[in-house]
Amino acid sequence: MNRGYTAERKAIQGHEHTLTSLEQARRIAALALEKLAEDVVILDMRPECSFTDYFVIATGRNARQTAAIWDEVHARLKQDEQLLPRSVDGVREGAWIVADYLDIVLHVFTPDARGYYRLEELWSDVPAVELDAAAV
Repeated sequence: MNRGYTAERKAIQGHEHTLTSLEQARRIAALALEKLAEDVVILDMRPECSFTDYFVIATGRNARQTAAIWDEVHARLKQDEQLLPRSVDGVREGAWIVADYLDIVLHVFTPDARGYYRLEELWSDVPAVELDAAAV
């Protein structure tokens, strides 16, 4: 189910294709991994909340790397998929950057911030999605 801005259309071999929310989450995870993000996790939030389908959680070694991860995800989704987040917060500080793509919420943490907020523990009852299928 696509809720909003992430439901953009993309022409592929003469056909329109809408990325599903799972495809979007996997794309975001793959882009984060390209920028050497660590401990990348996709959580399937659909059973527990109505405001998003998936969380993508990633860690950068420091605030500069979290910003680089965010910059890559943002630039590539904008360029390749014409996807823009509804809102972004934390870019200036870099400890926890959160980008709301409606169907997907991206969280990029420094190690200390990720350990402090422990989103995986908070949402321990939701299933994780395999990253094997993450594709750029």
